[in-house]
Amino acid sequence: MSAFVVGLTGGVGSGKSTVADLFVGQGAALVDTDAIAHELTGPAGAAMPAVLAAFGATVADASGGLDRVAMRRLIFADAAARQQLEAILHPLIRQIADERCAQAAAPYVILAVPLLVESASYRERCQRIVVVDCPESLQVQRVMLRNGLGEAEVTAIMAAQATRVERLRVADDVVHNEADLTNLYPQVARLHLKYLRLSSEIAKANC
Repeated sequence: MSAFVVGLTGGVGSGKSTVADLFVGQGAALVDTDAIAHELTGPAGAAMPAVLAAFGATVADASGGLDRVAMRRLIFADAAARQQLEAILHPLIRQIADERCAQAAAPYVILAVPLLVESASYRERCQRIVVVDCPESLQVQRVMLRNGLGEAEVTAIMAAQATRVERLRVADDVVHNEADLTNLYPQVARLHLKYLRLSSEIAKANC
């Protein structure tokens, strides 16, 4: 693993990707577990043989990758199906994420994990946890607008995730994202300086 890994998380629609991009703009490396999951479940993705064996051809799209809409509906209707999918994907995602963190050439790594709070193993991999936070009503609005989902579908997704209170409880740092980008820049810049200092301290201690 990298000398200093910052786990970044937040509920659906909280703005995790935007905040992650701002950290990259400051010079951090980014390892995004969502992006890794998309790689694994794309056409010819390494996880697709096991996914198809478990769920059948109906969860594949025309290109041979995962039909995300079909799978989303399946796993939110069937908790056992969600657990089965996680058992296929999560070990692969963790392995690739660890490799990329170790290979990162940056003072620190932002490890973006949407379900970090729900997965205790990721907490052990991070020196700090930063949570992107906003009111739940704003999460619903953003996801409905971005993904074209109905309110009931969005609330079902949120119900399957950790609560806002649970995320904030594990946070070492919080980025408040209830306004616009101009509100995010100074928060990320302050945290960037903090993580540079902490990563430097760790590097010196390990010398």
